[in-house]
Amino acid sequence: METDIEKLKYPIGKYEAKKDISAADVKGYINTIEALPAKLRNEVKGLTEEQLNTQYRTGGWTVRQVIHHLPDSHLNAYTRMKLTITEDKPTVKTYEEAKWAELEDAKNAPVEISLSLLEALHKRWVIFLRSLTEEQLKRKFIHPDLGEMSLDGLVWLYAWHCAHHLAHITELKKRGFGE
Repeated sequence: METDIEKLKYPIGKYEAKKDISAADVKGYINTIEALPAKLRNEVKGLTEEQLNTQYRTGGWTVRQVIHHLPDSHLNAYTRMKLTITEDKPTVKTYEEAKWAELEDAKNAPVEISLSLLEALHKRWVIFLRSLTEEQLKRKFIHPDLGEMSLDGLVWLYAWHCAHHLAHITELKKRGFGE
């Protein structure tokens, strides 16, 4: 049975790797990635500074930190994908996302900076992803923590990631900001 804290941490459920990802699945995942910037911008439009600085759960990041985390994470994913296409089974670098979220820019910068960055990044990312062949989507890389992964599996992971963090914000808005 899912606990309340688990539901707050994983409002769409925990990520689970998928096997046998079809070309149609990948197209849907790319559509999810493409839609995130506009959906995110719409969800945070009109939020006050106080609301942006509200944690989506006790002990979690603020809405502002979530917004800044998305381009940090997606820039890393975009780079990992390009490495996978241009190198033979590369080992990708990890990064300390929790520490990045505690840096000044993630804690206090205006969200418009990351909203604009995410829009531009996702435009490039989607062009890149839609250019890949089914064969290229099966290329592999090594993640130091997750092991060997395929590119189509990474596309699925980031479609999940988009929905996961968007849900942190939408679910907080449904519950209210502590009012």
